[in-house]
Amino acid sequence: MPLVDWGVRFDAVPLPVRLDLDVRSIDRDQATRVATSSPEVGAAEIRRQATDAITAWLTWMTAIVAAGALALGALAALALRSRHGPRLRWLLATAAGTAVACGAAVPLGLAPRGAFDAPTYFAHGPDIPRALRALETASRSSDTLGQELDAQLVGLAGLVATPAGRQEIGPSLPRAVIASDLHNNLLALPALRRAAGTSPVLFAGDLTDSGTPIETELVRSIVGIGHPFVFVPGNHDSDVLRTRLADAGAIVLGTRGRLLPGGRHGPPIVVVAGMRIAGYDDPNLRRGEDGYADRGATTTVAEQTAFADWLRPLVGRIDVVMLHEPQLATIALEELRRRAAGSDPAPVFVVGHTHRQSLDVADGVDVINGGTLGAGGTGNLGEDADLGLAVLTYARAPRFAPLAADLVRVDPRTGSAHAERRRLDEG
Repeated sequence: MPLVDWGVRFDAVPLPVRLDLDVRSIDRDQATRVATSSPEVGAAEIRRQATDAITAWLTWMTAIVAAGALALGALAALALRSRHGPRLRWLLATAAGTAVACGAAVPLGLAPRGAFDAPTYFAHGPDIPRALRALETASRSSDTLGQELDAQLVGLAGLVATPAGRQEIGPSLPRAVIASDLHNNLLALPALRRAAGTSPVLFAGDLTDSGTPIETELVRSIVGIGHPFVFVPGNHDSDVLRTRLADAGAIVLGTRGRLLPGGRHGPPIVVVAGMRIAGYDDPNLRRGEDGYADRGATTTVAEQTAFADWLRPLVGRIDVVMLHEPQLATIALEELRRRAAGSDPAPVFVVGHTHRQSLDVADGVDVINGGTLGAGGTGNLGEDADLGLAVLTYARAPRFAPLAADLVRVDPRTGSAHAERRRLDEG
């Protein structure tokens, strides 16, 4: 649907072609009636119009294909006629029969049919949250084509009129894009730029494969994506990368506070778009003085304890904590989930490293992993990972409150995508 660049695919066309149905215009009055009434009201008429449009298109295609086949067949018959070959009337009869067969193949092969029980939803660009809000209004079912189509019509109508009694997460609310694990895959940067728009980007490590100066120059342009670009290093990043990103204008967070240009350190907490954020260095951060050697990717109990000790005095003073390795937060998460009722609210954890998109919501603690923005990166082409990112929608007043997380992932091999919204303000 070009209105928001989202839609649903059904693999039910037998011929090796793709049949696209595009919404060219919207009857706002009819859409309002559909959105504010039961799904069946108005849907039957829209389905009839869609069926008539497809039928008319197939009729024209049949006529064009048959006429074209007949013309080509007649030309071939004239070219092949000879005194000793087949007679012209037989050649023309064969051409006519072929034209009829080609024309009949169009409605038989292009008309959608078969099982519609496994649709694939896809969405692209900054309008994904709007499409997800539309899907929330739909009474989705995959039992029959009619139920699927009705649900989509109701979802589209939700873009025009919001059903009464439903709390709306509107586009005016602030949001932040969460990403990690680019691993030098510069091809993913345009997607991140489109998703971010004017929102901040929270990047949870592994921008590069080893953090060397060459890699740093390649990926330094990412600093211009997001307003601002907030970064904590991962085990595939280095101290050299961290310093150069800070010099380029990124907000680089770490255990000792914000890294400032020139190597100095600022306060441990920064305020970005109404969020109080702190970050933690990965214990396996690579060092330029060691030749950017791999220091492993495991965490110890001592490192988990050190992170819990670092975080404990910040609880109640921060809204978001960023770190690369989620295992590092094991002890801290256990403490937060056991905290007494009425205690300071837990911060939202933004993590990466696993290359698997996830959202863990338990006992008032939200842990968001956007997956791998680089689909495993240029050095992990055999990993079979999806490109992924997340979008956090939140409220600033009367205090920071996470409202929803949109999880988006794309299969880089087929281009198929999946997007879903999880509400964080409703338990």
